[in-house]
Amino acid sequence: MKWSEITIHTTNEAIEPISNILHEAGASGVVIEDPFELIKEREDRFGEIYQLNPDDYPQEGVLVKAYLPINSFLGETVEEIKEAINNLILFNIDIGLNKVTIMEVNEEEWATAWKKYYHPVKISEKFTIVPTWEEYTPVNSDELIIELDPGMAFGTGTHPTTVLCIQALERIVKKGDTVIDVGTGSGVLSIAASMLQAKSVLALDLDEVAVQSAKLNLKLNKVHGTATVQQNNLLDGITQESDVIVANILAEVIVRFTDDVYRLLKQDGYFIASGIILQKKEEVKAAIIASGLEIVETVQMEDWISITAKKGK
Repeated sequence: MKWSEITIHTTNEAIEPISNILHEAGASGVVIEDPFELIKEREDRFGEIYQLNPDDYPQEGVLVKAYLPINSFLGETVEEIKEAINNLILFNIDIGLNKVTIMEVNEEEWATAWKKYYHPVKISEKFTIVPTWEEYTPVNSDELIIELDPGMAFGTGTHPTTVLCIQALERIVKKGDTVIDVGTGSGVLSIAASMLQAKSVLALDLDEVAVQSAKLNLKLNKVHGTATVQQNNLLDGITQESDVIVANILAEVIVRFTDDVYRLLKQDGYFIASGIILQKKEEVKAAIIASGLEIVETVQMEDWISITAKKGK
């Protein structure tokens, strides 16, 4: 089988929504080529060697790549992708150059080339994300290992918005807590909450493919007894009160359901929100406060923000 590599030259702000668009179009995973990676300081904890070629990265903006099978519908699929990306402007998302290029790739090249981008990464005091094909030995006895196959869903667990959420979960989730993960995607946040000994985790996503991917990842990490996945639009129709609600989705979406978050949080419960580009911080904070929640922490990583709020008396 031959594959088509579609590349979108865009902005850091548009990475998450474009990744979602590509996922919904049938891509099993995405590759992000961000020039920031060339200057990022990394602590070599695992003995991995990063050999990044500057020629692979744009001088400005970022490249988002995905692979689609070449078939009779490819032309229509590409046009639908372009249209969906253009519509992001309606949500005040900067799509930058928005240059789309297509290149044919042989299956043998596709099957292995993208794996060079993924290595074990320690993302918090306890958690390390490990690709399923990598051999990894824990550094210490209390280290928590999340195994992910980026080919199964649109996310490797190492994007700043995911890292911010997992770090917040690590600080907040207590043994016996109930957790709701809104827009679960690959299920990585539900896996983390389960490993932190939450009593139950409800993972929600509107996209059917994401629901199936999350279910596979939960089984892979042996937490499917604690966490369940359900196809659902945000918190619509959900009645289960929870100690923690976490959402790693677009700022434009977060502001639409903060009232539901307040409704479902138990007293002294916490709301962790990420997926928020820096320019949208105040808009999200205002919506959270207007719903009756108290903001207790705001953390920034690169151009991304996470906000933790509490339901007080």
